[in-house]
Amino acid sequence: MAAVVFALKIWRHYLYGETCEIYTDHKSLKYIFQQRDLNLRQRRWMELLKDYDCSILYHPGKANVVADALSRKSMGSLAHIAPAKRLLAKDIQRLEDTGIRFCVGNSEALLACAQAKSSLVERIKATQYKDARFCKYRDEALAGKSKDMIVESDGVLRMDDRLCVADRWVETCYS
Repeated sequence: MAAVVFALKIWRHYLYGETCEIYTDHKSLKYIFQQRDLNLRQRRWMELLKDYDCSILYHPGKANVVADALSRKSMGSLAHIAPAKRLLAKDIQRLEDTGIRFCVGNSEALLACAQAKSSLVERIKATQYKDARFCKYRDEALAGKSKDMIVESDGVLRMDDRLCVADRWVETCYS
């Protein structure tokens, strides 16, 4: 129960006003709401639980494979990585330093997928906001005065289907 209360305190800003289900492999916690005689600590916990719209459900430990995987020791640092795989981790770090971003997607399964995404469009967009000529084009496009220029939902200025690139950005890339 101490772990449940700790988790509720940490995630309270997500859980207030929401209905949540708490799964535990301690069958006795399923009946905590029906108990008459509680000690002081349990009473304090029950006062905290009343603030949340939650129910405690029993889930046998052998059937709860996800909790077993989450309770294992963290393997996040380079010290836990085998020496042969450390070079790969350092290469990925170097790629991130050059502007390639890796995103790990969420899924129901315990799988991770890395996606390489170039930051080129973001850098061009940043220079578009600094260029006075492009600011004028953006204002015209947003006002509906320009039929060729459009501003996309992500804020990038385009002419028809082509990305607008400032001259000074091109000069800095190729000089």
